Amino acid sequence: MNYTSLYLSNAIIATTLLASPFIYAKNQQQNLEHIEVQGVQSRLQARGILKDSIAKTELIDAQQLKNMQAANLSEAIDKALGIRVSNECSMCGAKRIMINGMKGEHTNVLVDGIPLHTMLSGFYGMDSVATAGIGTIEIARGAGASLTAPEAIGGTVNLVSQKPTKNSAELDVAYGNQDYRKLSMVAMGVSGDEKSTVSMIAQHDSRAQFDGDNNGVSESPLLDNHSLAVTLTHDFSLDTTVKARYSRSQSEVFGGPVIGDTTRSIAETLSSVSKGEADNLFVDNDVRNRYIGNPWETAEWVDTQREEWLFTLLHGLNDNLALDISYANVEHIQDSFYESIDYYAEDDMQFAAAKLYYTLNNQHLITVGIDHRDETMRSHTEALANNPLYMSDSFDYTVSGLFIQDTYTPSIDFELALAIRIDQINADFIANHAIGDEIDETLVSPRLDIRWFHHENWTSRFSVGQGYRAPLSFFESDHGILDAEKGYLVDVHDVERSLGYNYSLNHTADKLNATLSIAYTQVDNLASLTHNAAGTPVLGQLSEQADVLAWDFAIGYQLTPSLLVGGSFEAYQYNDVFKSSFGIAPTEQRASINLDYEFNAWGLSANYLFVPSRDLADYGYAAFNDQQATQAKETNVGSYGLLDFKVTYTLNKQVELYFGINNALDYNQAADEDTPIMFDNEGGYDVTYIYAPLRGRLAYIGFDYDF
Repeated sequence: MNYTSLYLSNAIIATTLLASPFIYAKNQQQNLEHIEVQGVQSRLQARGILKDSIAKTELIDAQQLKNMQAANLSEAIDKALGIRVSNECSMCGAKRIMINGMKGEHTNVLVDGIPLHTMLSGFYGMDSVATAGIGTIEIARGAGASLTAPEAIGGTVNLVSQKPTKNSAELDVAYGNQDYRKLSMVAMGVSGDEKSTVSMIAQHDSRAQFDGDNNGVSESPLLDNHSLAVTLTHDFSLDTTVKARYSRSQSEVFGGPVIGDTTRSIAETLSSVSKGEADNLFVDNDVRNRYIGNPWETAEWVDTQREEWLFTLLHGLNDNLALDISYANVEHIQDSFYESIDYYAEDDMQFAAAKLYYTLNNQHLITVGIDHRDETMRSHTEALANNPLYMSDSFDYTVSGLFIQDTYTPSIDFELALAIRIDQINADFIANHAIGDEIDETLVSPRLDIRWFHHENWTSRFSVGQGYRAPLSFFESDHGILDAEKGYLVDVHDVERSLGYNYSLNHTADKLNATLSIAYTQVDNLASLTHNAAGTPVLGQLSEQADVLAWDFAIGYQLTPSLLVGGSFEAYQYNDVFKSSFGIAPTEQRASINLDYEFNAWGLSANYLFVPSRDLADYGYAAFNDQQATQAKETNVGSYGLLDFKVTYTLNKQVELYFGINNALDYNQAADEDTPIMFDNEGGYDVTYIYAPLRGRLAYIGFDYDF
């Protein structure tokens, strides 16, 4: 795939032209609602069949995404209750989505209920998923949160596309400091007979590097994203609906030497390897001082390109039986550079599933299905090709599953869903030259969900279930590549196996909504990156059980018809085994307050997030500011707060103006605390001493035009 600088502008022009016949059609105000009420999809949704789970689900709607000025997925869910987006590297900016205190690799991202993210895209894909065209983000917590995503030990994030109900288009444009740019176009159309719909989405968002301590090395990288997606649906009859979706995206990330300061361009940086190693990286060999090394010595550049195809067929065989078939293909290509080490990978995933929904009687809804996932990843590096210690992280991964679920509703106050999956899992690191696959197992995973309406205002939800994950992430994701000259080893022989319990109690009244949630998860065979006596990175597994207890409380109150206030608190408690597996210390506690206010044409959304002080030594943090290892970095770090707000003004029915500030208090780790750059006790350089936000104040202004 080739992308040019005109990628987005061409996409938006095409989107506008293609949408025009729909926008100005005579039936502009028509919608599909009266057809869908009778259609097979709405019948199934009304029975609760399509959700696959009655477990507690957090929802983020399109208006909330606008209020947060979220350009990508990681920004959209960063402050969501029970979720943390972990920044795993100050140079490449890799983001991991953590649910219920679990690691990022334990989260599965779905698009319209279908898993579309590969093992590789879980590391650099979260910052490139555009929010344009998303109607709702559904966050389901706990193992087995989806029948078709069994690897989700922590939970699932389901991106639900906006559904066209009328001919419309929306243009959103924003600019800000830090070279912030966001340009998106969403066009939707409905055919004259109301049987077909089309939605077309194009988005470009970017921001420059951020260097909080002005030493010539960025703590947050340049990010430039382009996305395009087209979705078509057609109702052949009231009983048959098909959907096809195609999307392509490109994301470029560059961190390290600051463009315009310690380097002139990305190209110059990558070519500077020919200069060899500088005598020192920093003045006086101290990471707090000015950077004087060659550009390549701190540079990390990652270019990713994705293509996604998704097809679904929903067919009602009769009033009580429906068939749901889906197929997806994802091609993910990564070309990257890590301090002179090149890394190229192609990851191809095929996914197919078929489900039968059967209404046995008024009390029992049966779901039976099969699915198959086939993922092939091949990687290569020229820099290490002749290193006898180097081993590629290429793998083959296949999973074939059979599942059945019975949703039992004996009364309107009680609902129970019992499900069981049987999976055959095969995982093979092909460069390991082992006899047979590293993982070849058949697993049985049960799950139970209960929803109980105690009273019209009180609802309990309880779930317990098992999950699994094949630990296929290796050196590139865990920065073992910084030890490239020492080689790599794989010591993985079992799947990670989890058992999770989740309970929530919700109270809803006219003006008040409050929820208390508790989750406990234990994991056997948890993957962890360690080093052997020779310093070689080893992808292995912990022999002891890891566990985490998570709880949170959220409350919202409609103080006046125009003012909504809310707050939340969440806490996570890990055992020592789990703590030993983290490369970046997770946030264990945080609290937030928020408000939404409307006055005539004006609107205000604001959120304040507070993180208390903590001790990083609990997670093995031990680093130095100087190469001689005499000036240790602080492990007792202070508290901090982040304030975001956005003000909107509705000019007319079509145009809304807005301005806002993210991180209005301008807190960032490098400027207010300490740089994430470090030396270890052997004088080795690294970039992962991270415990706080790495990007300062972002102010923006923009408009939203609906036509």
